[in-house]
Amino acid sequence: MSERADQSNRLNARIQGYADAVGNSMLGTFHIVALFGIGVAVMWSAVVTFVHIFDTGHHATIEDILLLFIYLELGAMVGIYFKTKHMPVRFLIYVAITALTRMLIGHIGTHHVPDLGILLICGAILLLSVGALVLRFGSYKYPSSGVLYEIGAEGRTGDGKGATS
Repeated sequence: MSERADQSNRLNARIQGYADAVGNSMLGTFHIVALFGIGVAVMWSAVVTFVHIFDTGHHATIEDILLLFIYLELGAMVGIYFKTKHMPVRFLIYVAITALTRMLIGHIGTHHVPDLGILLICGAILLLSVGALVLRFGSYKYPSSGVLYEIGAEGRTGDGKGATS
């Protein structure tokens, strides 16, 4: 009876191993396809916005330019993930800061009066900036072992070496 239980346990372990391999492969494929789709959507949106800016016949507003920066940051996030398999969380904060700046400029351009909305948006930008600083300091001071360093805006890793070093 013990031999039959051992055979059953070995068969169970083999099946589990195959299921894990298939599941990991499916997850990896999903990540690649989803990120590629997000990258294409970001590029498409940026191109449509860029064409719209020139089709209107007017000059680009600061809001239009900031929107293009948001697309740039989102594209950089996707590109960095493809290269390093690491999602730079700081870029999400940069996108939020840029979006709030865009909202602030729109708010000021519409209302022309200083009010509580301006203070709230500025406070949110300040809070996000402090959060980005804390993340940057934390990743520099306490790097994760065995994980690729996050690539900063200057193209260098946390240890000061180049991204390909």
